[in-house]
Amino acid sequence: MRVRLAQLNPTVGDLAGNLTLIRTAYDVAVADGIDLLILPELVVCGYPPMDLLERRSFTEAVFRANIDLVSGSGPTGLLFGTITPAPEGSSRRIRNSAILACGGRVVGVAHKTLLPTYDIFDEHRYFEPNTDFEPIAFRGSKLGVTICEDIWNDENEIVYHQYHLNPAAERVGRGADVIVNVSASPYSFRKADLRLQMLRNHALRLKKPILYANQTGANTEVVFDGDSLALDADGDVVASAGFFESGHCDVFLNEHGKPTLFGLSKPRSTDPMERLFQALTMGIRDYVAKTRFPGKVLVALSGGVDSALVAVLAREALGPDAVTCVAMPSEYSSAGSVEDAVLLARNLGVRLEEIPIRDLVASTAQVLHPHFAGTPFGVAEENIQSRLRGLLIMALSNKFGHLVLNTGNKSELAVGYCTLYGDMAGGLSVISDVYKTDVYALCRWLNTTHFRHEVIPERILSKEPSAELRPGQIDSDSLPPYDTLDRILKLYIEEQAPLADILQAVPDPDTVKRVVGMVDRNEYKRRQAAPGLRISAKAFGFGRRLPIAQGWREEAAS
Repeated sequence: MRVRLAQLNPTVGDLAGNLTLIRTAYDVAVADGIDLLILPELVVCGYPPMDLLERRSFTEAVFRANIDLVSGSGPTGLLFGTITPAPEGSSRRIRNSAILACGGRVVGVAHKTLLPTYDIFDEHRYFEPNTDFEPIAFRGSKLGVTICEDIWNDENEIVYHQYHLNPAAERVGRGADVIVNVSASPYSFRKADLRLQMLRNHALRLKKPILYANQTGANTEVVFDGDSLALDADGDVVASAGFFESGHCDVFLNEHGKPTLFGLSKPRSTDPMERLFQALTMGIRDYVAKTRFPGKVLVALSGGVDSALVAVLAREALGPDAVTCVAMPSEYSSAGSVEDAVLLARNLGVRLEEIPIRDLVASTAQVLHPHFAGTPFGVAEENIQSRLRGLLIMALSNKFGHLVLNTGNKSELAVGYCTLYGDMAGGLSVISDVYKTDVYALCRWLNTTHFRHEVIPERILSKEPSAELRPGQIDSDSLPPYDTLDRILKLYIEEQAPLADILQAVPDPDTVKRVVGMVDRNEYKRRQAAPGLRISAKAFGFGRRLPIAQGWREEAAS
């Protein structure tokens, strides 16, 4: 049996567009003589559909789409992820399912057993869990069809739950000779390596080959990397569909279920920086396209490293004609920063507008003088500059319909080193899940590996980071060194480590407690931030839900 694993880029809720993607992939598979085409989880409606699933008009439209796909199936089998009605008497109305269609009829249906309810996932909110583990017989093979979390069970990046079922093993116990997994598994910085190890573990333990088809593309914050794979029973990769693009790979299953390469296979990138770059550029490109912005973006270019990286990513994602950079120097902006912004824009071939804000800052200070008289210059005055910049770039956005890309990084967002209604303005936070140290690492990778010449000026990468909101200001006036800060933040945010464990890694109690306190106090800012591309196991946004008004402090409980 000739099997194709296809990774598609569906858009949440765009049923007509998604059906076109599916039918096109199916027609090509038929023309290529494929016996079975395997598509990702919820490919009909896109993932994650969230509370669209609570609308009966939406779910009924998906059910009709299922009927259309089944009735339109020909000699090639089509296994696709979708939603189906739950049985009468179930506690929830729908199930997360995979339908195998061929010759205009349903050959078999599998339903998701393990419903993730952590981080960005909320599947118990919507779906009835599966209790049937019978394989689906198709052309001499017994397919143990599982859906995403079913195969991850206890091997996730962060283990939130201990599952008492292994759906893949249950299906093998009932005679499955190959495990199929249809997935919508989001990208994270470490996910590809963990995923491959997880699939290998299943293959070796169950002594069965694994066919894994994953979604690609981005829907709002969530980025999917594809990386669809076929592994033999020894855990060796037989075929790969590659990363961050629609495509497929093909294998031939013999009568014993052993897969061998048949046709197309793409190499798997082993460079984590390359994958990070691809994730961020795909995130920008798909956000602009799927939210139906006109296709042009604005970036406030300060001459610092964060805005430089966002400008590069935007240019690489959308092309130079789609990117306009805006420099808004104040009296505290160094001449070097303005020069660096000009040089970067020239290197990228993007348009640069300069709007000085010195006079606006002065006139605003004059208006506020009767109210601020007798008080020292401080954060309020500093933030006037940031908020004026936010005002101007949002005015340009409103006038011309361009999307503002926010340039704040995860380190600064974590500790509140950002200004509400100022530098936090924007429609998409491109690097809000990228720590400052990783910003520098990605910039250097871009210069040395991607471009192979200096596109981001070296002075941007070597100068002391500064918000330039007062004379002589540098970030280290307010924050620990970024390598120390990021080590604390990764432990506290992503690993959710207790203070005692953090102090073992960073034996500086005052600094650790100060940083943790800053993270906790600034939840109210993050709740008002633009959506940000998710590239870690624990990003800010709807995957990290903490109360704003709360009194928990770990040191108070010890």
